[in-house]
Amino acid sequence: MKSVRLERRSAEIAPEIQAAAIPNALQRVYANRGVVSLDAISLPLNQLLPPTQLKGAREAAELLAEAIECQASVVIVGDFDADGATSCALAVSVLRQMGLEEVNYLVPNRFEYGYGLTPEIVGIAAQYQPDILVTVDNGIASIDGVMAARMLGMNVIVTDHHLPGETLPEADVIVNPNQPGCQFPSKSLAGVGVMFYVLTALRAVLRERGWFESTGIDVPNLADALDLSLLWALLPMWFRSIKTTGHWSLRVSPGCALDERDPVLKPYSRSRVVISHRCPRLIWGL
Repeated sequence: MKSVRLERRSAEIAPEIQAAAIPNALQRVYANRGVVSLDAISLPLNQLLPPTQLKGAREAAELLAEAIECQASVVIVGDFDADGATSCALAVSVLRQMGLEEVNYLVPNRFEYGYGLTPEIVGIAAQYQPDILVTVDNGIASIDGVMAARMLGMNVIVTDHHLPGETLPEADVIVNPNQPGCQFPSKSLAGVGVMFYVLTALRAVLRERGWFESTGIDVPNLADALDLSLLWALLPMWFRSIKTTGHWSLRVSPGCALDERDPVLKPYSRSRVVISHRCPRLIWGL
């Protein structure tokens, strides 16, 4: 029988980390992950990478801004895993906050319809008569589905994070940090993170157009949605501020009745249970 030997990885704790008021266990975690300065674990959200670096984000925002101003019909097509469901909830919730009245969503069962934007799903989406179809956490490999949607007269925005193939779908806009020509520094951004960046760019475009001032609509605080939507993602250390902010907000936000006393959370790792059982429902306000 083949044996497996487990060895504890040990790294020297950097002096700057050692001198800080950080628990010893966390200092060891940082050391093993190569963190040598406090700057690498600082938490302000203003250190997030700007959406201007994400290829296609501005173009997608322009299309969605026009949809909001003209009150066009938008349908969001997600995936039924945690990333897809949370991406879908984030997109629908924030678009409604920004004033879009007709926004619908589909979260297909991949065992019944297959993965991604298939022509069959496009047929179902067509029942909503959308002007724009937006994929979240899928679509980068949906060559036939995107073509089917375009043939029905829909504008298609693909937001995804999966690795693309040799051929990209002929969407109006593709937002994916892993697509060719995208200089976004992090290639490990989750699907919900991609949608967050699109919505951040959209908010900027609507501000430029004076949408919030002219309509009296409150500018959405995307950090509130961000706390829940990105808590689950196992992302690189540069995105640590999102995860940490999420944890604290779950503990103190009066709008989120979620803490260690939650019977679902108690026996399990809190973050993972929030992923599967709580994040999409909390974003929806359920």
